[in-house]
Amino acid sequence: MPGRAALIGLMLCALAGGAGQATAAPPRRIVSLNPCLDAILLRVADPAQIAALSRYSQNPTQSAVAAEAKAYPFTGGSGEEIVALKPDLVLTSGMGDLALAGVLPRLHIRQSSFGVPSSVDASLAQIRKAASLAGHPERGEALIARIDAALQAAAPPRGAPRLSALIYEGHGLASGPGTLMDELMRRVGFDNYARRYGLKRTVDVPLERVLADPPQVLLAGSLAPGEPSWADRVLAHPALHTLAPRMRRESFPEVLMFCGGPSMIPTLAALARARSDALSGLSR
Repeated sequence: MPGRAALIGLMLCALAGGAGQATAAPPRRIVSLNPCLDAILLRVADPAQIAALSRYSQNPTQSAVAAEAKAYPFTGGSGEEIVALKPDLVLTSGMGDLALAGVLPRLHIRQSSFGVPSSVDASLAQIRKAASLAGHPERGEALIARIDAALQAAAPPRGAPRLSALIYEGHGLASGPGTLMDELMRRVGFDNYARRYGLKRTVDVPLERVLADPPQVLLAGSLAPGEPSWADRVLAHPALHTLAPRMRRESFPEVLMFCGGPSMIPTLAALARARSDALSGLSR
């Protein structure tokens, strides 16, 4: 039997070992496989920690941080590419990354999966998670403070009139209830007209429904200059001209429709600007 002093020594060694595990060094090489995670990673990780971003990161029609992302490598996300990058952490979205789910553990590569946030709170939680994984939780809190400030700046004054609005995403999808975009619209002073149409999720809205019961504001934007979106083609329909001036068309960059995280800051500003412009137009 070891003496009391020896037992105390063993306990101290065990505690020291546990503390060492709790304060493990942050990952040195992180790979992101999703454009929304790309944007978060760029804000919470050291540049030297970013081994690669997703293949969407450098496409300005799919990423709001494309200009910044050009300074980093990108990956298509295949197992071979991931192995070559030698990461010690891979951030996955669960969408299209299922093939890697069984591969990365066998290669002893740590992975962390992120879902699609359906609320502001869920998106903020993802920021905290990513910042903690990168070893910089304070950067996550700093980013969250900026988003909170953007939410306050975009909120309408007390008693200000609310406007009904419908937002078109790529390929004619309307953001339905229970989505992050639905909450951002509500916080800025828009009532999502998708509810009036009885939509339960993000789906196509037929032109006939818009003609029969139009919102006050239709939010839509082109993917890129000279490349009209589905909503642009619908808005060119002569029948929609009869809805003016009851329904306003306000520009909203389509690239801002895809992600939460730091993208919420320009999204809130664009929504607030669209609401202000629509109020001015409808009051004439």
